[in-house]
Amino acid sequence: MTQWGYARVSTVDQDAALQLDALLAAGVDRAHIVVDHASGTKESRPGLDELLGGLETGDVLTVWKLDRLGRSLSHLIRVVDELGDRGVEFRSITEALDTTTPVGRLLFHVVGAVAQFEREMTTERTRAALAAARASDRRLGRPSRVNRHQYLLIQQMAAAGEPQGVIASTTGLSRAVVGRVIRGEIASRARFDELIEHDMSLPMYEECP
Repeated sequence: MTQWGYARVSTVDQDAALQLDALLAAGVDRAHIVVDHASGTKESRPGLDELLGGLETGDVLTVWKLDRLGRSLSHLIRVVDELGDRGVEFRSITEALDTTTPVGRLLFHVVGAVAQFEREMTTERTRAALAAARASDRRLGRPSRVNRHQYLLIQQMAAAGEPQGVIASTTGLSRAVVGRVIRGEIASRARFDELIEHDMSLPMYEECP
C-alpha cells in the first residue's frame, strides 16, 4: 500500500506550499506527491492523469480539498467511484472525508446521493419549463436573425445543390447560420415552413442552366 498525494494550483505563479504541508502532515511522503499547475476546469491535467493511471489496489489518494481533484461534484464522484472499483481509497483533509473508514464511505455516498438528486431535480425542472412553453405556444430558443426572404432563398438554393459558402454570400448570412437553417435548427423554422406551405408564389432563385 502506498499513500499518494495530489496538489493543484491554477498557475505557475501560485504557491502549493499550503497543500504540500497539509499532505506531509497527513503522512504522505514528499516523493509520492504530484503537483499540477492547471485550472480546475481543464478536462486533462497531466500530473493527475498519470497519477490516476498508476494507482494500484490498496493505495490511498489524499488531497487537501475536494476541489483540488474534481472539476465538479459529479466529476469528483465519478473519479472516486472509479478508484473504489479498483480498490483505491480516497481522503480529503479539509472535508475530513476518508473512504478507508466505514463512516467516511457512508458520508461520501451521501454526498453522491445528494448530487444525483440535484441533477435529477434540475432535469425535471427543465422538462417542466419546456412543457409549459410548448403548452402556451411560446417559441423556444433565441429569436432567429433569418428573415422570410433569406429562409426561402436558402431552401431553394440548397435544393438546387448550391454550396453553403455560395448561399451564405448570396443571403448575407454566415455559413454557420446557413447550416442551421438547412438542418432545421433555427427557432423560427415552424413559422417559416407554414408561410412556405401557403405562399411559394415568389420565385426567388433560379438555377443557372
